[in-house]
Amino acid sequence: MDFDRRTLIAGSLAVAGLAGKASSPANAQTPPPTASKALPPGLPQPTETIDLWPKGPPAHLKAPLTETVDERSTDALVTDRAVYGVTRPRMAVFRPDRPNGAAVMITPGGGYRWIVVDKEGYEIARWLTARGFTAFVLFYRLPGEGWSSGPDTPLADAQRAMRLIRHRAKYFAIDPERVAAMGFSAGGHLCADLGARFAAKVYEPVDAADKLSAKPFCAAPIYPVVSMDPAIAHPGSRNLLLGPAPTPELEAAHSPDRVVPADAPPHFLVHAEDDDVVPAENTVRLRAALKDRKVPVEAHFFANGGHGFGLRRAIGKPVEIWPEMWRAWARTVGFG
Repeated sequence: MDFDRRTLIAGSLAVAGLAGKASSPANAQTPPPTASKALPPGLPQPTETIDLWPKGPPAHLKAPLTETVDERSTDALVTDRAVYGVTRPRMAVFRPDRPNGAAVMITPGGGYRWIVVDKEGYEIARWLTARGFTAFVLFYRLPGEGWSSGPDTPLADAQRAMRLIRHRAKYFAIDPERVAAMGFSAGGHLCADLGARFAAKVYEPVDAADKLSAKPFCAAPIYPVVSMDPAIAHPGSRNLLLGPAPTPELEAAHSPDRVVPADAPPHFLVHAEDDDVVPAENTVRLRAALKDRKVPVEAHFFANGGHGFGLRRAIGKPVEIWPEMWRAWARTVGFG
């Protein structure tokens, strides 16, 4: 796709008018997940969202769900929200003051039990926008909540989200080719799954956006769940994704390291070797699979960091440099 400076400027000039239109009642979108706790002063919260499915998700539920947000923090100045029961999957949009033309779709973790809003969503989105990237935090449907699409439920949302970002690229002043994926923990599994199965048909097309590719420009699974092999799998994620007694064939189909294609996007991997929740062997196996298929990959293993360090829990440790390492790597593959 062609994308030049004139297109970028035109898109930037259109943002103000289109933002007003998008927030009008006729074009109302589902608001971001919220909790009853008062938010810290001065901490920017997203107000713009994009619903993924205009007529509802392409699957049905066994029983009704109620979207629920739990605030897990007891600190008045720090939020740590988790959302579950998502029936209207959507993206929260973070726009930079000066777009650099690149976008990142973020898939937070939560063990497929819930989706972590702040630590692995909004915080990294703010970091990215401060550096010119447009960020989209994806609130995807959870596979263990009774959707008829089963373990492909999150992937359907991730594919659709990538296509929608590209379809609306001019509106966000971004290059439709330069849309990356970044995910954490179980969201890292979704990121890696998208990097491996971007072309898998997991839903029927619903509009023109679905004619576009769902392949990320590059992918960054951070301390990811990867393998469904019981020897190294995160038990909770595996159970909620595949059920209590999956077949070997189902395990293989949903282990990104076992289905990586030769045309997978470049990958950037980070894991702490003292991770006691998701063993670092998950990242080791994904790196080996990418290397075997000659897919560009850079991997960093830190001695200390534990699990779920994101940004806030990495402060003061060597692992805190991982975002800048990703940014430097992104330039080497033509993204940053």
